[in-house]
Amino acid sequence: MKCVVCKQGETTPGQTTVTLERGRSVLVFRRVPADVCANCGEAYVAEEVAASLLQAAEEAVRAGVQVDVRELAPAMA
Repeated sequence: MKCVVCKQGETTPGQTTVTLERGRSVLVFRRVPADVCANCGEAYVAEEVAASLLQAAEEAVRAGVQVDVRELAPAMA
């Protein structure tokens, strides 16, 4: 797909890092599958992957996690 940010590059399958913050919690997910723009690097995460990230983040916040860095589990990809 054509990148909606730079309007120049095409996206290709790759990986990105997603950082989510809520209140005092900061969660970083590494190696998240995404379509990444070859020109500007903007990453687009599929709806199913985003839902998995949000669910994992919600569980971490409920558990009282303040800072967490993790790689995305293969089951979430």
